[in-house]
Amino acid sequence: MRVAVRWSDALIGGDGHVWGHDAGSTLLRRLLRVFPDAQVVAAGHGRLGHGVGFDVVPLELVDGDRTVLISMDVLDSPSVWRTMRATSRHPRLVNFVWWSPSEHVEAVDRASLALSCALFPTFANSQRTADEVRAAVREWTVPALADGARLAWADLGIRLAHLQPRHEPEVPVVLYPAIHLAPRKRPDLFVAVVERVARRTPVRVEARLEEQHLVGEAALRLARREWAWVGPLTPTREGYWRALAGTTAFLATAEEESYGLAYVEALVAGAVGVLPDLPWARAILPPGYPFLYRDAAQAEAMLLRAVTDTAGCRRALDAAADGSFAQWLGRRHDDDRFEHAIAASVAQWSAPAPPARGGGRLS
Repeated sequence: MRVAVRWSDALIGGDGHVWGHDAGSTLLRRLLRVFPDAQVVAAGHGRLGHGVGFDVVPLELVDGDRTVLISMDVLDSPSVWRTMRATSRHPRLVNFVWWSPSEHVEAVDRASLALSCALFPTFANSQRTADEVRAAVREWTVPALADGARLAWADLGIRLAHLQPRHEPEVPVVLYPAIHLAPRKRPDLFVAVVERVARRTPVRVEARLEEQHLVGEAALRLARREWAWVGPLTPTREGYWRALAGTTAFLATAEEESYGLAYVEALVAGAVGVLPDLPWARAILPPGYPFLYRDAAQAEAMLLRAVTDTAGCRRALDAAADGSFAQWLGRRHDDDRFEHAIAASVAQWSAPAPPARGGGRLS
């Protein structure tokens, strides 16, 4: 059974590689590594094309009887299935939920998500995401569908091979750890805290944003600060990790995250992370992590310590992780488990015969 991956925002560069370093692009590349010779289905590709190690095809040309399609556009899955059904007897489709379902607040979106995950097997990027999916399916669909839903999950993890040697900057670098300035990320809180820290000690803030967010008013306001640099995403994977290797600290302010890939990457690269004392943050950190704040004043104090006593903070992190924070991160966030889990789930769910209606269990 062949695999195709659909993500409507996928961009294929002229060199044949998936472009971008946001979570979606990173995960698309990871899926292509897990499923060699997979096809990519992306919006705007109305004809056949070729990437390095994969073909780019329009949805209408996916052979649904011989291909299982992994949909990263979960809300669109029912319409995707109908398109495939026009040319296939038994289209096989698997949802991949790689963002927090709580991002969807409109009833239509939440109901669409629930229906999609009730109709098609669903793989989630963390236990927290899986729990949200499970709750949405129970709340928004009828028991006949909810009882037959199939759900699996694994934490994403990261590839430790991408790490680059640390290079400590002369002026401490504080990373804005997101690629957009959406309200859910609470950028106003980030700016307010960093501004107070910048009055007390020299810092340089770096914010690398998606192109459409660079020209927004919030980005322009941030760029006017003398201590801030606002620019585009790094064009290469090596450049991205090289920048992380020179990052002193980051301040996370998001209200909710499904997993927190960007934060884990920054932590693994050696940045001291100051994060909100929220369930999503505690889920990716060892018990007793010393830099979880409950209000802006605590965030300021912790960030100030991170940029003025970085070595001491790293010793505190090692102490919280029984000797080595780096080793704890490597064990906890190794991406091998994710890759094995999603490969096994897709293989199970792409059995030749279509599953009987209501034959599964939401577990």
